[in-house]
Amino acid sequence: METGGKVKRGAAGRKGGGPKKKPVSRSVKAGLQFPVGRIGRYLKKGRYSQRVGTGAPVYLAAVLEYLAAEVLELAGNAARDNKKNRIIPRHVLLAVRNDEELGKLLAGVTIAHGGVLPNINPVLLPKKPDKVATKEPKSPSKATKSPKKA
Repeated sequence: METGGKVKRGAAGRKGGGPKKKPVSRSVKAGLQFPVGRIGRYLKKGRYSQRVGTGAPVYLAAVLEYLAAEVLELAGNAARDNKKNRIIPRHVLLAVRNDEELGKLLAGVTIAHGGVLPNINPVLLPKKPDKVATKEPKSPSKATKSPKKA
């Protein structure tokens, strides 16, 4: 009871002789710019655990891409505020330190050539003269009135 002929199979066990499908990367499937495959390879190679699930590199790539986009957007705004077209480390530092959540995340991080946030302690600033307290009497003799002894 043999059917007679074998079914022809192409590459990778496909039936029929149709055109070969173009491979679609996991980054494209997930709609990401960061490389899902490379991050998965690093997770395996780094020996963080014995096994790595299929969703782990996708999730990690998405998180890293979000953080990078957030920092780049804020640094671009800082560059525009300084009337520059290019983002330099100073702009990255200003962006990170002025954002509360990113500042907390990167609290112990030193950014090379970033400088510091502009900050002058109010104690060091010159005192502004108060209009009410600085009224001086016109003549010094009237300023110190002492009772005359008879």
